Amino acid sequence: MLLDVKNIIVRHGGIEAVKGVSLTVEDGMIVSLIGANGAGKSSLLKALSGLNRAIEGEIWFKGKRIDGWKPARIVKAGIAQVPEGGRIFAKLTVEENLRTGAYLRRDQAKLSSDYDRVYALFNVLKERLTQKAGTLSGGERQMLAFGRALMNGPKLLLLDEPSLGLAPILVDEIFRVIQKIRDEGVTVLLVEQNAKKALELADVAYVFETGRVVLQGPARDLMDSHEVQQAYLGG
Repeated sequence: MLLDVKNIIVRHGGIEAVKGVSLTVEDGMIVSLIGANGAGKSSLLKALSGLNRAIEGEIWFKGKRIDGWKPARIVKAGIAQVPEGGRIFAKLTVEENLRTGAYLRRDQAKLSSDYDRVYALFNVLKERLTQKAGTLSGGERQMLAFGRALMNGPKLLLLDEPSLGLAPILVDEIFRVIQKIRDEGVTVLLVEQNAKKALELADVAYVFETGRVVLQGPARDLMDSHEVQQAYLGG
């Protein structure tokens, strides 16, 4: 078991955003979290990355309990997050943004191959290394946010709404990249409004409503669920 979340409660802005959620992520999987806006999915990701602290429950990663750890320690342990909106450092160049992703790493010998890996996934970034990140298109910024997270050398990648605001052709590209990242050995926990895409891609999925998990199971089974089809797939 790579990640084991046990009955966590998270408050956000005085509101109990996550209400006793438990979930597991096995090594090598893509796990999707779907549900309406405000259902607690993003708050859960922030708790996993240390940006929000769980007030109750436990978070275990690679056999170690990490709830209460600071974000930098969690990154060093192998968890990286791509935040909603692909936030990047607008005044830095593309190359400088990628370097910030590797700032905690000590395995300098592997960095060169990881840069090559990012450039192979996102050819456009290699063409824009000296360009200020703030001048990139929305899709390019999302790709840069992905690349920066991968430069952390993560074992688990947390993705918060990676397709948000992107044109359909870029959405397809982002999901292709997520699949490729998993194939290269990075486990993915995905929060995504596009429920159909998320379920098509995932091995396992959890459905959130008002801070709780109301359905869970193999993604293909949830695709066939009448409840899920009515609520999230337009059917």
